[in-house]
Amino acid sequence: MILATIMKIYLDTSTLNRIFDDQSQIRIALEAKAVQSILLLLESHTVDLYSSEALTYEISRNPYPERQTFCTQVLQAAQHTQALNPTILERGQFLETHHNLGAIDALHVACAEQMGVDYLITCDDRLIKRYLGSLTLCNPVQFILTITSPHQP
Repeated sequence: MILATIMKIYLDTSTLNRIFDDQSQIRIALEAKAVQSILLLLESHTVDLYSSEALTYEISRNPYPERQTFCTQVLQAAQHTQALNPTILERGQFLETHHNLGAIDALHVACAEQMGVDYLITCDDRLIKRYLGSLTLCNPVQFILTITSPHQP
């Protein structure tokens, strides 16, 4: 697979933590495999990872040290980390109020929009369904299927 341009992706915490979830459910197992594939794409510099202070904050609150360490290590590969600033906070508040997103999800979206990422990858169906903006949100399986399609965008 050769991509014309390197895609910019943002992985939220549900995605970063998916490989630790109980994989006895088929969907979770598929998403975990897709996340592993995304990590290989990062390692091979096929995609660029973008992060945010909101993501760093959420990861720091994870009560499981091994998950926290893993997520922190993944984020070390980020090409850019979006700081929280008044513009991001205002956009996050708008998304929370008008799109009915949770506060931290709204900040993830606001940061990803500000950085101009190509994909925000999440395992949160509710987030995908409620966000009505121009950013492309998808789950890890959808992302892998999209970029490996012969008719990729």
